[in-house]
Amino acid sequence: MQANDQYLTFFLAGEEYAITILQVTDIIECGVVTRVPGTPPWIRGVHNLRGTVVPVIDLAIKFGLPATEITRRTCVVIVELRVDDEAVIMGVMADSVHQVVDFTAEQIQPAPSFGPRVRASFLLGMASTTDARFVLLLDIDRIFSSDEILAASATVVADVAAEASIQ
Repeated sequence: MQANDQYLTFFLAGEEYAITILQVTDIIECGVVTRVPGTPPWIRGVHNLRGTVVPVIDLAIKFGLPATEITRRTCVVIVELRVDDEAVIMGVMADSVHQVVDFTAEQIQPAPSFGPRVRASFLLGMASTTDARFVLLLDIDRIFSSDEILAASATVVADVAAEASIQ
């Protein structure tokens, strides 16, 4: 991490999380998400993003929490992950997006080994805010193993292709 890194903060199950802004490509309204049979429960489905099929992930389920409830504030943060030196685009559901913030190196502390609902290996650390709160900084590349992402992407692509051939 570098000093004054920018992060997009969002809420998920009452907790505030952040992803480095460098990996965020878009924020969209949580519109139609098409469920794909045979995918893990944390893959809520796929979304058509300007003609591209994008898997939509529910981090709450991945973290062992109840599924994200879709409300008028629910959105999908489109992120670019690195998997075996290849860029993979995925959507991450969020209860709501909060803001883009700069965190200095002094504000960022190592992830605790206790307390957060998220495994410490999924975190870059915790950042303290000016109002004495903590934001959990996610390492989005580590949340999903390369096998999980590749298997999920392959299943989504195969099922969408099969659906298209039926029509």
